[in-house]
Amino acid sequence: MRAASWIWIILGALIAPSVHAEQGVGDYRSLPADLAAAATAYDIAQLKSDRAGLERYLADDYTLADSNGKNRNKAESIADAIVPGNKTTYVAISQQVRKAWSDGAVLGGMVDAKGVDRGKPYTMRARFVDVWARRGGRWQVVFTQIHRALPGE
Repeated sequence: MRAASWIWIILGALIAPSVHAEQGVGDYRSLPADLAAAATAYDIAQLKSDRAGLERYLADDYTLADSNGKNRNKAESIADAIVPGNKTTYVAISQQVRKAWSDGAVLGGMVDAKGVDRGKPYTMRARFVDVWARRGGRWQVVFTQIHRALPGE
């Protein structure tokens, strides 16, 4: 499975160990309400491969540092996220990190996911971090880094 494809499974998806009403929507109770709302909407946009939602929640200067050592910009990341034939069937996040301050935040964790990528089944485990910034009164993701988990992580 291409690293850039499965990145969209987990960008911003901070699922707590407890069960949530909608798969892939994180537990953001400890965050400011406006950031929690943005992070939840972003999670849903990712899971639904919603171009408009991704356009809204990724900053124009967004950078994805993927597990292949490549940087991707917003347009490249969105194009890869909406490829037909991709479907996430399972996502679980553990080892969550949630740090927020007045105009920024870091949300991350360890993700386990299953699904179909371009018609081929996959299973993966990775560690990720999303950096959020409040710009012009709204929250957007400005940077994401993801790398495959080492055995035993």
